[in-house]
Amino acid sequence: MKLWKSWVIATKDFSIFRKKKSVIYSVVLLPLLFSIGLPLTIGVSGSASGTIPSSVLPPILNAFLFFFVILAASITTVIASYSLIGEKVQKSIEPLLATPTTDGEILLGKCFASFLPSIVAIYIGFIIFMVLIDKITYNSLGYFFFPNWDMAVMMFVVTPLACLLSVELGVILSARVNDVRTAQQLGQLIIIPFFGIYILSEIGYIALHVNNLLIISAILLTVDLILFYISTLTFNREEILTNWQ
Repeated sequence: MKLWKSWVIATKDFSIFRKKKSVIYSVVLLPLLFSIGLPLTIGVSGSASGTIPSSVLPPILNAFLFFFVILAASITTVIASYSLIGEKVQKSIEPLLATPTTDGEILLGKCFASFLPSIVAIYIGFIIFMVLIDKITYNSLGYFFFPNWDMAVMMFVVTPLACLLSVELGVILSARVNDVRTAQQLGQLIIIPFFGIYILSEIGYIALHVNNLLIISAILLTVDLILFYISTLTFNREEILTNWQ
């Protein structure tokens, strides 16, 4: 497998994404909205009640940070739908298959195209969110809440695994549906378990500390490996040529 061939495929998709307003809005505006909106929520709540108790802030902040994991999975689904099913809609899959590339190189290029914009956008959102939160909560906590170990696991382990999960689901859906919007709607179902974790953390049923985050990461890694195997079986030239017409 030659990585440069996969990168050529990915860069072609990047140029297509720049022309899709829905992709731009998802990748740029959503992380920016949450990275500013969530800290403002904390700031407004603190102003209304005088100050938020320091004992209450840490679980709330970790829960808000986990919202970016949900966002990562959601954004990646949107991009993967255009990257994979867009080839079917635009009738460009045959020229792609005519290039001197292997199935693995094509699949890896599509994964690059879906994964990289999502993870970069989420990391930028992470940074803005953490800077604003530290500024808003310093007086209440007496220290800068971020960075911390919970943040490190969530940012560098849970979030990439969530992105990979969405990419692999997009590959599998691409062999079953012929419409981008349908793929996006089905792909968004992947965020339901993440929302469940978010809600449980907000009501105090589970704590998003390092140990629990590592358990979540282990589960995600297991599911990712299973879906990776399924996606490699789904994405092959015979399947494409017979079912992607």
